[in-house]
Amino acid sequence: MSIFGSMKTAVSGMNAQANRLSTVADNIANVNTTGYKAVSTSFSSLVLPSSGGNYNSGGVQTSVRQAVSDQGDISYTTSSTDLAISGDGFFIVQGPDGTPVLTRAGDFTKDDEGNLVNAAGFMLMGYSYDSGAPAVVVNGFDGLVPVNVNQDGLTAIASTSGIFKGNLDSNAKIAPVAPATAPSANLATTTTDTKKVSMVAYDRLGNKVMYDFYFTKSSVAAAPPPAPPATAATWEVAMFRNADAAVGGATSFPYSTAAVGTGALTFDRDGKMTSTGTVNIVDPVTGQTIAMDFSAFTQLGADFSGTGTPNGQAATPVKDVTVDGDGIVYAKYEDGSTKPLYRIPLANVASPDKLTLMSGNVYSANGQSGVTVTGFPQTNGLGTIKSGALEGSNVDLAGELTEMIESQRSYTANSKVFQTGSDIMDVLVNLKR
Repeated sequence: MSIFGSMKTAVSGMNAQANRLSTVADNIANVNTTGYKAVSTSFSSLVLPSSGGNYNSGGVQTSVRQAVSDQGDISYTTSSTDLAISGDGFFIVQGPDGTPVLTRAGDFTKDDEGNLVNAAGFMLMGYSYDSGAPAVVVNGFDGLVPVNVNQDGLTAIASTSGIFKGNLDSNAKIAPVAPATAPSANLATTTTDTKKVSMVAYDRLGNKVMYDFYFTKSSVAAAPPPAPPATAATWEVAMFRNADAAVGGATSFPYSTAAVGTGALTFDRDGKMTSTGTVNIVDPVTGQTIAMDFSAFTQLGADFSGTGTPNGQAATPVKDVTVDGDGIVYAKYEDGSTKPLYRIPLANVASPDKLTLMSGNVYSANGQSGVTVTGFPQTNGLGTIKSGALEGSNVDLAGELTEMIESQRSYTANSKVFQTGSDIMDVLVNLKR
């Protein structure tokens, strides 16, 4: 046995407890840091070869473990740009040097350019909707851009398509008039079974343009005996500019301009549509073509019903920005309409606890953590994004205080071993005197 060896063992014990105390200090200092993940110290023994009755004391070494995969408590805030992840995954953010890294800290606010930046100065990254619905790049960060919510001014979007759905009454009578007097002929004579509804669309400047839709049964298919009574039928749909309707009188006919769109909707004997169901509005005033989809219509023995939903948007300012659970960032306009701006992806690795921790509460992948895999929230095991919420630190303050006391006691005990070895050395030195 070596006295110097026991003293060196005591020194390694003090160093180990100092490392433990360092992790405790970090955890306590970051107990209120958004998305912070606790670190802990693990100990392993170092044993030196011994023989016979001689024992050589070894020492102890430490390694730091991260609890990155442990979920922190989620608390709710009043800011829609505060984001929390419930489940697995990390936000992809970009530092000042332009390098993408991972974080769970979602305390994002707008900077002077409108980019979402968290408290550590990292910009949130996402896929833009400028070229339509984005697709995720699963094995990299290509295509990601800073999420910018600076939507000043007015925005107008022209209507290019619309969906009309409802039911046409199978008991309606065929128009008892010649085709020349059907609604599409722009004459006042229409059958009482002709149904009218209206829909608002938008021109290129965001002005509202209302269209009147007329549905009239034009023919019934013959059913050879002994088949049941024929119910398969064809309906005419005629569309006019509401602004061109006649002023006064009992009806809107005649309109001052011709129909801006006509088409035929055919149904089988089960009331299902057999035609394509697409009829275009070609408006000579706005210069727009709006593809109307009527394929969701049925012809059943029920009252007429019809609702229309066009795309496009009136000229209106942005009121707020919202984020849904799928990571889609919406601009919410003053008129209540919404428009997708970005979609926020999440990234994950095979072993999150092995990620490399960096300043700013961010992580980077390494050989031990595995490669980074990117996906949209709620897909492939990734979590959900919660807007107006933050994930808190997963530090257990009471447990950290307990560890601090244990570390202090262990450090003191190791120092006593060192002091005792030093005293023995003094005895040996004094023997020479």
